[in-house]
Amino acid sequence: MIRKLIILSALSSLAACVSTGAVKSPALPATNASPLNNIHGLELVMGKTADQLKRLFGNPQADVAEPPARKLQFSSGACILDAYLYPQKSGGEGHVTHIDTRRSDGAEVDRVSCVNALRQR
Repeated sequence: MIRKLIILSALSSLAACVSTGAVKSPALPATNASPLNNIHGLELVMGKTADQLKRLFGNPQADVAEPPARKLQFSSGACILDAYLYPQKSGGEGHVTHIDTRRSDGAEVDRVSCVNALRQR
C-alpha cells in the first residue's frame, strides 16, 4: 500500500513538471502569414558566403559539413536560422541557397523577421 502511494505521489510530481507550451513571448517574430514574406527581404542572406554571414550575424552556434553542403546555424532569443551553403557548379566557396527558420520551441517563424531579429542582437 505504501509503495503504491509513493509511486502515485512521484507520478503526480512528474506530471506537474510537464510544460503546456502556453507561455508566449511578445518579442518573438511572427509566424509565416504568407509565402511572399519568405521571398522578399532576404537579399541580406541569400547568395552570401560564410564569411559574409559571420560579418552580418557574428559567429554561428553551429558549423556543420553536410556534403556537398555546409550548414551554419545562428540563434538569438527570438529565433534560430539555419543557412545552407552550396558550392557553385564551377566549384569554389559555398553560397547560401536555402534557409530555414524556427523558434526554439520548433514553431515556424517568418524568415525575414528572423533575419532582422538576428541582425539587431
